[in-house]
Amino acid sequence: MYKRKIPLNLNCGLDLIGEVLYGKWKIRLLWFINEGHKRPSELQRKIPDASRRVLNIQMKELEEHELITKKVYPIVPPKVEYSLTDFGKTLIPVILALGNWGDEHEKRLRNVILRQTEK
Repeated sequence: MYKRKIPLNLNCGLDLIGEVLYGKWKIRLLWFINEGHKRPSELQRKIPDASRRVLNIQMKELEEHELITKKVYPIVPPKVEYSLTDFGKTLIPVILALGNWGDEHEKRLRNVILRQTEK
């Protein structure tokens, strides 16, 4: 079992949001679930660079943070679907604002990121 090496620091909203959304794919997962991609295989196709294991771990964390719900249908083979909770839906405008900011500053951000990778 994983044991946290660095103690939690939950002193402000930024610490809290960082704890909940920390993970390379979590914001994308929330966005794609909001768009209607609910099955694990659909999410895997939308994010092909992520391993199934990592996506499953991050989905479990989003579920533990009450941002998504997982519904398992009692059929063979098992069918699983994810959906946003009402609480998770409150993040969508924030994600949209971040995406819009990234789009507005795309050229500058791309140059900065590429310059860092050249060092």
